[in-house]
Amino acid sequence: MNLSDITIAGARASLDAKEFSARELTDTYLYEIEKKDKDIHAYLEVWGKEARMEADAADATIARGESKPLTGIPLAIKDNILIHGRVASAASKILENYVASYDATVIQKLKKQGAVFLGRTNMDEFALGSSTENSAYGPTKNPHDLERVPGGTSGGSAAAVAARMALAALGSDTGGSIRQPAAFCGIAGLKPTYGEVSRSGLMAAASSLDQIGTLGKSVADARILFEAIRGHDDLDSTSLPDSLLTRVKPKKIGVPRKFLEKGVDADVLTAFEETLTRLRERGYEIVDIELPSLPYSLAVYYIINPAEVSTNLARYDGIRYGVRADAATIGEVYEKSRSYGFGPETRRRILVGTFVLSSGYADAYYRKARAVREVLRADFASVFNTVDAIAVPTTPTPAFKLGENTSDPLAMYAEDIFTVPINLAGVPAISVPMGGVNREGYDLPLGFQLIAPHRGEATLFAIGSDVEKA
Repeated sequence: MNLSDITIAGARASLDAKEFSARELTDTYLYEIEKKDKDIHAYLEVWGKEARMEADAADATIARGESKPLTGIPLAIKDNILIHGRVASAASKILENYVASYDATVIQKLKKQGAVFLGRTNMDEFALGSSTENSAYGPTKNPHDLERVPGGTSGGSAAAVAARMALAALGSDTGGSIRQPAAFCGIAGLKPTYGEVSRSGLMAAASSLDQIGTLGKSVADARILFEAIRGHDDLDSTSLPDSLLTRVKPKKIGVPRKFLEKGVDADVLTAFEETLTRLRERGYEIVDIELPSLPYSLAVYYIINPAEVSTNLARYDGIRYGVRADAATIGEVYEKSRSYGFGPETRRRILVGTFVLSSGYADAYYRKARAVREVLRADFASVFNTVDAIAVPTTPTPAFKLGENTSDPLAMYAEDIFTVPINLAGVPAISVPMGGVNREGYDLPLGFQLIAPHRGEATLFAIGSDVEKA
């Protein structure tokens, strides 16, 4: 079975035609995991026994002629999405033994479809990072070059799909955590409109930014998985009302060229311009646009994100939730439990977040950042009155080497420059492969990011598919 070429749609057709069984498909992926993952470390836990049982159930469903788009499709699930009865640690020591007591809404939807869950994937602890080096259980490596990062924080999910150790995967995106690893690993990654996919059962990092999304070998795979998990959910107060995806024929793409003038690798810019040229040849109009507040987005993000992280992670204190360290006083329990349970990047963001929310500094930092966020949202809304989508590179560089940015947090944060504005604005975006560059004998993928208006996923799929064909 050629896993390099098989897509969700192709697997669906072959499963329904009885060309192979869901059990055979699942066994093939489990074999690939066993063969490759000792080097890549995309998975924190593989559910071989359970996956085979789910595959057998899917085969019975197919035999009855009752299959759905994802029946029997083997998926990888990021470690911060709850599956009842299974460990969900968010790649943190503080939750190393936590067993989920309920299913996330997206998991309920996938179970109804009869999907197969291969395992839980590695990630930056509590989805805080840009490389999947911040996992308490060791870093994931990029399948294209094992000395480089896969991107973060959904690096395990992206690496699993890129290495053909899963047909598709779920991740979460707080500031680029699906799109950046999709770009580094050479696959498609979708960050939906905020509220389009329920966050119930997703461990909170920064609640106004977090969004579950999809990773696949192609835009079509990302779309099929997205359509299975989207929809209103009463358990999520930020969930949007149900709506149909509107078919569109987008024609005009805006490019904020002033934002691309500094700090972008020359090879990334060359690949980006070549992709734009191919889109022009397919009939798209490419125009320059202005987004005046865009340069402030990284600073705004790294105030709002730590503030919300500090608040959300306060519950993990060794008393209410999380691993508990023995100590003589309750204050020492807090200190020892959180010092043991949280890694350096998580502690850094908790400290920054606590500072920007503290008395005397909230007005100077947090409330000002929220005000600029509203200006950014207005800028995006204004631009979308004149163009169908916005295009930028997904990342300013190809995948960097393991350890290259770990001692310089600002350099690590700069890798998010093209992705964090989208989460601040709450609009959807997708990363699609746009060729690659050679570094030290390895071909490294690059990502082309498309941004659409609120609930404009259909626009992303239409243009993204044309990028793949161009």
